[in-house]
Amino acid sequence: MNPLYQDSPANRNGLNEWKRVLIEKFEKKMTNRGNPFPCIPATIGFSTNQLRYGFVGDPRKEATVRELADILRDYTESSHAFGDYTSLIVFYQLPDDIKKTYSVEDYEQLFWQQLSQIAAKDELPWPEDIPVEAHHPIWEYCFHSERYFMYCATPAHKHRQSRHFDTMMLAITPRWVLESFNKVESRTEKIKKRIRQRITNYDSIEVHPELNSYGKEDNYEWKQYFLRDDDSAAVQCPFHRKNTASSLYD
Repeated sequence: MNPLYQDSPANRNGLNEWKRVLIEKFEKKMTNRGNPFPCIPATIGFSTNQLRYGFVGDPRKEATVRELADILRDYTESSHAFGDYTSLIVFYQLPDDIKKTYSVEDYEQLFWQQLSQIAAKDELPWPEDIPVEAHHPIWEYCFHSERYFMYCATPAHKHRQSRHFDTMMLAITPRWVLESFNKVESRTEKIKKRIRQRITNYDSIEVHPELNSYGKEDNYEWKQYFLRDDDSAAVQCPFHRKNTASSLYD
């Protein structure tokens, strides 16, 4: 079984080389004071060691889907004990052929395949208060009865450095973490402004027009999960999940 990883000097020394290298590169991204990473809550989560990590293999393989489903299930069951700034960070061990040939659009397709395949292994029903149809303002990805915001970074992103990493990487944040962050509205608005300013400084392209706030009538969460390296976005959500549970929005 592939366990959740909590970073520490001792634990890092016990990692395989490819895992240790990715953790070190992630640390460099989270702690760069000269060019700070835009997502302030993520940097807080890292500095306070509230993040948890998973390492999986080739995203095209069924074994990887099983690994990730197990990791996300374990994280869901334990996440409330990790702190108010926790997220699950998942690193893929990408084969060279993917690194050398995949475009941003190829990674986008791969990302949505992962989410659909993982959802197919969900042992619990889709939450009744969340629509299964992604073209709804309150839709979000759900697994093991938990609601999640999904983020994907890839090696192919060049202009949007806030979505670039040396391997395909997911950052999976529970909705309850985001709700806790948004409790103090005045503070939240100030931090959101700082985040947008950081994005402007971090990327060599304008802030993506699909960035929005959850619950607004013109917001669709799925469009923010994978931001392309330009201003374009998919028209239809590629996510598919067999609806095995009744929903208020069926």
